[in-house]
Amino acid sequence: MRTVFITGTAGFIGFHLAQLLLDEGFRVVGYDGMTDYYDVQLKRRRHQILLQNPHFSCTEGYLEDYDLLSGTCDDAQPDIIIHLAGQAGVRYSLENPRSYMEANVMGTFNVTECARIHQVDHLLMASTSSVYGANTDMPFHELQRTDTPLTIYAASKRANEHMGHAYAHLWRIPTTMFRFFTVYGPWGRPDLAMFKFVKAGLNGDAIDVYNNGEMARDFTYVTDLVRGIRLLMDTPPVAPEQPEDIAPGDSLSPVAPFRVVNIGNGTKVPLMDFIAAIEGALGVSLKKNFMEMQKGDLRETYADNSLLKELTGYTPRTEVQEGVAQFVAWYRDYYDK
Repeated sequence: MRTVFITGTAGFIGFHLAQLLLDEGFRVVGYDGMTDYYDVQLKRRRHQILLQNPHFSCTEGYLEDYDLLSGTCDDAQPDIIIHLAGQAGVRYSLENPRSYMEANVMGTFNVTECARIHQVDHLLMASTSSVYGANTDMPFHELQRTDTPLTIYAASKRANEHMGHAYAHLWRIPTTMFRFFTVYGPWGRPDLAMFKFVKAGLNGDAIDVYNNGEMARDFTYVTDLVRGIRLLMDTPPVAPEQPEDIAPGDSLSPVAPFRVVNIGNGTKVPLMDFIAAIEGALGVSLKKNFMEMQKGDLRETYADNSLLKELTGYTPRTEVQEGVAQFVAWYRDYYDK
């Protein structure tokens, strides 16, 4: 039985990924800090569900606590490390930028050290579409320059990509960074728009709609996302013998077993269409406060997911209306609404 060490298993994406891997017969060792950035009870409930499987175990601790992190990794003896934990949220990075440096930069350094010590078969780490920053050429492709981040959150994730490449080069650790695009679905985070909009709709409250609704996102359903991660686990990058051996469109490094991959639906959905899907699923019309653009926000995100398809044969496929309906059904059940 192969062992996968996952940071962030009490988180939204880590929970779904751990469920998928457990269902496929992997042993999963989780690590999560249970920070109070959002409802800790929601995080604990996710872990309680995972702990029903005898092949799941978990440790509560911060990424910055290297002794605890490395000790947990030593005990686990992982074949693969998947690093999902960190300080999330674009807007929160305006309020508390230091937490992003501590968790995302120092914490990720600690994870890469664990990967080096254990010489894992594959290190996979989460990045974000926010690294595309001021780029306006869409869809976003992995080969585009990403040197214009607009928030500390984006900058911290770009730093993770650089650290991942350096470790892949120095220690020959096969490393895949995946860039997420607006993930949503059941068990989602309360700080995300989907959660806020549904909660407001059921309570009769107004929602804040930024840039007067003139925004678009590549909404990616969470089970599609974790399926992409699962398939990438089986495709560790191999450093090319010559740079010219790299296939056109591949983000493979010319000097290291390192690659960046977008995981997105490949569909640009206007924000107002997303809100309309929520209204349809709830059967209510949402009250809207139209606001100016928030500092650091991207007006649009849109993934070119052709590299993911080339590597794995897989393309996320859940339509927004279907995914929204699934989230609303979960929300009503979980909160007895």
